[in-house]
Amino acid sequence: MTGEEPFIAAVKPLVDAMGGQLLPPDEAGPEDVVLAWEGVDVVAVRLPQLADSLDHILAAMERRQGRPLADLDRKAKQELVRSLEARGAFAVRHGVETVAGALGVSRFTVYNYLNREKNT
Repeated sequence: MTGEEPFIAAVKPLVDAMGGQLLPPDEAGPEDVVLAWEGVDVVAVRLPQLADSLDHILAAMERRQGRPLADLDRKAKQELVRSLEARGAFAVRHGVETVAGALGVSRFTVYNYLNREKNT
């Protein structure tokens, strides 16, 4: 599968952002999503497990910040928790623990950040 195909090039950034994997359509499994263009199967997308997605999201956020998330100040961590909540990060099993570890704070602190937003 080449990245020269315009459709593949167009969807690749989205698939990468989700932590997915591009595959030839004939290698798609039952859980994969086959994308067609003008009636022709062009590429299959293997979506990550939800827990893997959270790790991928946290790694992308860290790359954007240019430093470990644990090094962010309190306000930035609160904003990051807000953003993660909007993306459903805390619906994932062990989501709070995973985020707390990435931020270098306790689960209690993450819950405080979440509750703070609900009370304002």
